[in-house]
Amino acid sequence: MNMPATKIEVETATPAGSAAPVVAMTPKRPPRSEAYARMARETAVRVIPPLVVIALLTLVWELVCRRAGSALPPPSRVFKDTKELILDPFFDHGGIDKGLFWHLSASLQRVAFGYSLSAIAGIALGVLVGQSIWAMRGLDPLFQVLRTIPPLAWLPLSLAAFRDGQPSAIFVIFITSIWPIIINTAVGIRNIPQDYRNVAAVVQLNPLEFFGKVMIPAAAPYIFTGLRIGIGLSWLAIVAAEMLIGGVGIGFFIWDAWNSSHISEIILALIYVGIVGFVLDRLIAGLGKIVTRGTATN
Repeated sequence: MNMPATKIEVETATPAGSAAPVVAMTPKRPPRSEAYARMARETAVRVIPPLVVIALLTLVWELVCRRAGSALPPPSRVFKDTKELILDPFFDHGGIDKGLFWHLSASLQRVAFGYSLSAIAGIALGVLVGQSIWAMRGLDPLFQVLRTIPPLAWLPLSLAAFRDGQPSAIFVIFITSIWPIIINTAVGIRNIPQDYRNVAAVVQLNPLEFFGKVMIPAAAPYIFTGLRIGIGLSWLAIVAAEMLIGGVGIGFFIWDAWNSSHISEIILALIYVGIVGFVLDRLIAGLGKIVTRGTATN
């Protein structure tokens, strides 16, 4: 049986009343190469499977769409048609003739503003509904009805109210993403253990201290679940809304490409939309993991 190597350190000081020196034995640290190898293995386990699946799907797509009469272009044709857009996403020729970076940037700015408003209002209303039985009885049925309205159904009403595409798109994002935040926050507040409430009463926490030290930390995993769902709905809503309001944005870029019969550009834009949506979800999930110390769903 092989014993792990250890490093022996002998202390020079001798305790009073003892004739023998104190010997401290500490385990030897593994070399950095082993740590790097372990990190490489963990990364490979996460990265290689999706890459293999993407490669297989791309191969199938290429084989299916290369046949004569196919309505969609194969990946090789998509890359050939959109090579300039891929290599130069930062060009700006004025008006709506811009690179994909500027379209995505405009969409992300709208999402950031609308989503921030929905996060603030959603958490506040969720705390109210979760903490007050009267607020839950009065507001929860209304929320359950409003959340079933499709996002684009709000767009004509918002255009009539704001008379401008920019605030209308932000409102659509807000009204689409707020419901999961409210519902998950309310569920988290209602599921706070009674022991936590009893301890807060014993130490005589005031309402503000109870909110900051007990309520929000205990409900944080539920809150971040709602925030993750909300960011996904926000990104879905802005792409759909921009197809109708026009201007600079990834949604309008897709609609303009359709009107120009540039199918390859539509496919490229959809790939970018998926990647950005994935990154946004990972950012919220990572923030939730940090705030909740790993208890939020990842």
